[in-house]
Amino acid sequence: MRSVVRSILAVILVAGISALAAAEQPQVKEQPAPKTGPGEAAGAPPNAVTGPITRGQRVFSTGHSFHAGFARILDEISRSAGFADSTIVGISNIGGSTVIQHWGGKEVQAALAAGAVDVLMTTPIYLPDPGVEKFAQLGFGHNPNFRLTMMEFWLPFDQYEPLNYVRGPERLPPPAKVDHNAATTDGLRRIHERYFREMDELVGAVNKTLGRQVVFVVPVGQAVIALREKIIAGQAPGLKSQEDLFTDGLGHPKPPLTIMMAYCHHAVIYRKSPVGLPVPRALKIPGDAKDVEALNRLLQDVAWEAVTHHPLSGVKGDATSTQGTAPNIRGNTVVFVILSGAKNLAVGIATADSSPPEGGSE
Repeated sequence: MRSVVRSILAVILVAGISALAAAEQPQVKEQPAPKTGPGEAAGAPPNAVTGPITRGQRVFSTGHSFHAGFARILDEISRSAGFADSTIVGISNIGGSTVIQHWGGKEVQAALAAGAVDVLMTTPIYLPDPGVEKFAQLGFGHNPNFRLTMMEFWLPFDQYEPLNYVRGPERLPPPAKVDHNAATTDGLRRIHERYFREMDELVGAVNKTLGRQVVFVVPVGQAVIALREKIIAGQAPGLKSQEDLFTDGLGHPKPPLTIMMAYCHHAVIYRKSPVGLPVPRALKIPGDAKDVEALNRLLQDVAWEAVTHHPLSGVKGDATSTQGTAPNIRGNTVVFVILSGAKNLAVGIATADSSPPEGGSE
């Protein structure tokens, strides 16, 4: 009898100890399976953090009169590169516009809020321009794959003068005559230096706010200076003078310049070289087919060179990405530091010497 009682007590004791041990363990609730995030179609892989993009991107184009016909050429180039699923979601062109002027467009905001845009293309003329940050926050908030490209372009009238683009009595009239052929490479670099620096600082500041690189520079202005240097040296097939790039003194582009602009964007959007792609339909110059082919190759080379040498483009020469870096500005020196996940390890943006007023007219 006593042995039976001992057995029963032993069973009770073991059960009690087991229950106590279980009570001390943290309770883990079963988590539901993650849902497809905004902007991520079922089965569509997210964009790689580094390296070439492997699927067509949904692109929305905003810009001013320098962008006439540009989005369709970009789409043609992307498809010729094998991205048959690339899509131009929408186009918003406003002559002489800043980025913030496109904020009022319901179509742009609706597409971003729906997570239906992978890449929003923008182009500030002068700063300040709060539209860049507002669009970056909206797009990234609804699509983890979202990127905003900011085109640094060639300065209107071959001069740095923000007062050409303000409203009110302080506005300065444009120059009566512009001689693009009189420009030198050193002079072009000098007048663009402040513009490029201010744009880079803006990109760094917005990326710092977002905690990762969402805004990427498309260095078209740098490519244009390099192409003009080729023209001056007589090394651009079919282009005899710098005027062959522009339709007027303001600087509206002719087809070769628009096509190079598209090659720069393609390189940044897909992190792939455009070198070797076929001649776009819009590229027409005096001369034979060999000149057209040679010029097309030059535009591709110049675009890829500019993109891979800009630290904020997200592209390296070996087609790997520098995504995840942001600039720390100290005077005129750009120092790059690393972002880890959503934590900024050491980013600080110096205030620009002065910010030009917001533009608003052509």
